[in-house]
Amino acid sequence: MRHVAPTGAGPVALLQAHQTPPASSDEATRRWHGFAPCKQAVIDRLLQDQYMLCCYSELRADLHGLGYHIEHIENKSQNPQRTFDWSNLAASALSSDEGLPKLASYRAAIPGKVEVNFGGHAREKQNQVDTVQFVSIRDPQCASYFAYLSNGEMGPNLNRSLADQARAEYTIRLLNLNSPYLVTLRRNLWDELDALLAQHLDQGWSVEHLCQGEMTPHGCHTAPHYLPALNSFFSLTRQFFGPVAEKTLRQCAPGLV
Repeated sequence: MRHVAPTGAGPVALLQAHQTPPASSDEATRRWHGFAPCKQAVIDRLLQDQYMLCCYSELRADLHGLGYHIEHIENKSQNPQRTFDWSNLAASALSSDEGLPKLASYRAAIPGKVEVNFGGHAREKQNQVDTVQFVSIRDPQCASYFAYLSNGEMGPNLNRSLADQARAEYTIRLLNLNSPYLVTLRRNLWDELDALLAQHLDQGWSVEHLCQGEMTPHGCHTAPHYLPALNSFFSLTRQFFGPVAEKTLRQCAPGLV
């Protein structure tokens, strides 16, 4: 998870809808459903701010055929007045027409009762959220709550206080950030980075150049737009490269520090 700050005031249609916010959960659901024709403009703006990464998992969902949906950071059932609040919206992986059916097929191949949906579509995120315990993407320090392991799992940063570790564990569980789907992809990336690093060290190639290629934005064609994009799992890669990553970001992409 990385800090995402909203830019600008949001699309005009959203601003107009927010002038008279819903007063109840039922009204929020009804009006959000009716807002469907305007949602693509909102998604496009959000993905531009997020460098095409899912706000919670940091997955490039478009590259995996999962699509995105507009996530309410504070659930509209809990706080209906923020349904059209630009600062309460983010782009999360798993669209209803692409991502959810694809993960349903993935889940069918796994024995036992395992939840695979993650992010805004995780089962627990659909229920009441403890906003005090939840680590929000709006917190500039949110990335520092989490650590990434070589086996693909995500855990609390043990350098944080016990209270902060508890918040990280709550957030990981709430968003199902250790979904087997994500764990497999993160483990594969770690192994790939490990192999690339070993190759560069063995050949005497620049680790800084490798890090720059993995961590700095590049262009992404999303018709009719051309958006800046990062590779999946930016925070994992940042942790993997450590001080080299921090130096690279300060020199090449200071806006991501």
